[in-house]
Amino acid sequence: MKAKQEKDPKEMRSGYTTGACATAATKAALLALITQKSQLEATTMLPIGKIVTFKMESCEYTEAMATAGTIKDAGDDPDATHGALILSTVKWIEGQEIELDGGVGVGRVTKPGLPVPVGEAAINPVPRRTILEVAQEVLQEYKVERGVQIVISVPQGEEIAKKTLNERLGIIGGISILGTRGIVVPFSTSAYKASIVQALHVAQASQCDHVAITTGGRSEKYAMELYPDLPEEAFIEMGDFVGFTLQQCKRLNLRKVTMVGMMGKFSKVAQGIMMVHSKSAPIDFGFLAQVAREAGAPEDMLEEIRNANTASQVGDMMLEAGYSAFFEKLCTYCCDSGLKEVKGGLEIETVMYTLKGQQLGRAERNEALD
Repeated sequence: MKAKQEKDPKEMRSGYTTGACATAATKAALLALITQKSQLEATTMLPIGKIVTFKMESCEYTEAMATAGTIKDAGDDPDATHGALILSTVKWIEGQEIELDGGVGVGRVTKPGLPVPVGEAAINPVPRRTILEVAQEVLQEYKVERGVQIVISVPQGEEIAKKTLNERLGIIGGISILGTRGIVVPFSTSAYKASIVQALHVAQASQCDHVAITTGGRSEKYAMELYPDLPEEAFIEMGDFVGFTLQQCKRLNLRKVTMVGMMGKFSKVAQGIMMVHSKSAPIDFGFLAQVAREAGAPEDMLEEIRNANTASQVGDMMLEAGYSAFFEKLCTYCCDSGLKEVKGGLEIETVMYTLKGQQLGRAERNEALD
């Protein structure tokens, strides 16, 4: 994975979504059913208007039904579904309707707040539309006036889903069939942001008015220990997207947001940097020295802070010297930066931890809208 991340973004190869694969497999299966000939490939138009030909890994048919499958290629994106076999089984049914459902390895929605109703297969609206449209087009092209049932399945889907947040979102039994554009852009920020929004919608639909947003899995674990009574849906990994996540919380009228993270990223948030990727902005050691001064640290220690290598190193220095006020002040600055970002209307709490789970500081600010 490191080798992929080191590539120039312009050289990175895009891939295709599970929705695009399911659509192509459906076209191949339906063509095989109608023509009674094996289909080795299928050409479809992606939601973004690009025409792509997909190779089929398998295609089997009888007079009553056909199944075709293609291997998902996510390009240079570290996608959990990369290499998965996406199958579509099409069979004749009574009437002239086109039915769509999920089979083995495609999750089923059990919680509100997702773009798919509770009880239905986790096939998102755009893939659902493209699958139904391609089936309709093929039937019309061959002047077939019969009904068909389409079932999308992913043999490895249940195992793959364990690497995703599906279960927490209420998608049980497998993966989701996704893709608003049809292509997967490597390390896409838009995809990560979409997952944050989806998780917040599920939290809201689960009646959560207090959520804990965390910078990663470790800080999420500490947040869960801090708030054991909050439901699982209330814990959301925001990654580096602090400002974006706070804005979405405000948009959804949540009452309280607890930010949980560690020294490195939160030292950036404290000074108003709301996108905290390591490449987005360097640590400002002059700012940390200023906060240390406010906490009562002597001048020789301030000089050490200005010459430090990492924010964690500064945190260790202040912890060993007993300046707990330093962490409280940093947390307060984080809260104030968050409130400034969303222009008030939220109760924001910040809790800072060491890598080993020791709580360093905690602060809370509430600024209601007029």
